[in-house]
Amino acid sequence: MSRVLVIGAGGVGSVAVHKMAMNPSVFSSIVLASRGKPKCDAIAASVLQRTGVTVETAALDADDIAATTALIQAVKPKMVVNLALPYQDLSIMEACLAAGVHYLDTANYEPRDEARFEYSWQWAYQDRFTAAGLMAVLGCGFDPGATSVFTAYTKKHLLDRIDTLDILDCNGGDTGLPFATNFNPEINIREVTAPSRHWEGGQWVEGPALSQKQSFDFDQVGPRNMYLMYHEELESLVKFYPEIQRIRFWMTFGDSYLKHLDVLQNVGLTRIDPVMFEGREIIPLQFLKALLPEPSSLGPLTRGKTNIGTIATGEKNGGKKSVYINNICDHEAAYAETGNQAVSYTTGVPAMIGAALMITGQWNGAGVYNMEQLDPDPFMDMLNRQGLPWTVHDLDAPLAF
Repeated sequence: MSRVLVIGAGGVGSVAVHKMAMNPSVFSSIVLASRGKPKCDAIAASVLQRTGVTVETAALDADDIAATTALIQAVKPKMVVNLALPYQDLSIMEACLAAGVHYLDTANYEPRDEARFEYSWQWAYQDRFTAAGLMAVLGCGFDPGATSVFTAYTKKHLLDRIDTLDILDCNGGDTGLPFATNFNPEINIREVTAPSRHWEGGQWVEGPALSQKQSFDFDQVGPRNMYLMYHEELESLVKFYPEIQRIRFWMTFGDSYLKHLDVLQNVGLTRIDPVMFEGREIIPLQFLKALLPEPSSLGPLTRGKTNIGTIATGEKNGGKKSVYINNICDHEAAYAETGNQAVSYTTGVPAMIGAALMITGQWNGAGVYNMEQLDPDPFMDMLNRQGLPWTVHDLDAPLAF
């Protein structure tokens, strides 16, 4: 049993804290901190109502390394679970080093002024975490996170060699709203509008955002158009699985979402550089974020399911083989359990699982780790027991595109 500090009170933080409270044999006590303490208090009230567990709350500006260090020292947790904005990853990592506690996050660091999704800044902490005898686990959500573990599980149990890997992310949920993002609008739009990028033939291949699409029939969702995108797990998978000749990431978007996004881009509301408005600087995308629905408010509105997984093609016992591992998550079931929709659920549950494995010592080590570097078996086992069951399908043929 261990005490844990969770930073971030959005939908993912809410799910993670609810699920931690449902596992009291691992998490002896939970502290939730965020810039807005009322959001923490609302989550704590929900957790108390649903589980009977009391969650402590605190106000914190996670950009302030000294304040974050002081809070960690006061709370005395076994580890910090960072579910705040990716802009704050480095500040929180610094505070963990200063306070001497383990670290876990779900998304890699990203500078505020440029949409750059890469691990280089966090990998640079390898020597410092190693010297301190501390463990930092990066990208412990679903993608990155569970899909990275699916890849490790595929290599350990299903294929002797992986030649191609495709990550397929489908959100078949419908809120009934004309335009809403299912996680932080600022981060979501920065990801979607970034140029596409995938690994093939030993190099990165880049192209315009959302310029390549394919149709795929997702089980329990149906046929959906999915678009080639860049996602951060590609960078770590290329590093730790150099045998893979092609790695791609696909995400589904509806026509209405893309139509609204196109208009917002054309009028400049997705810009991340400052503009002058009535004598003061504003960031258009941050202004747009303030106008859009808060993702954590979408739970009672969302119907449908997510279907996220990996399709790997390679060799097994001398013959060609293709395998598909996926999870299907129901938005309404996720809301009934935690008060949050499935996109938050599929990220928050893996964060809780990763923290549990670190606390119990099933994952241990000194240094900075990506998910695919760790033993996939206990994580895969907990996915089945904690609300995200997965299935393995042997495919007759690899993807035709």
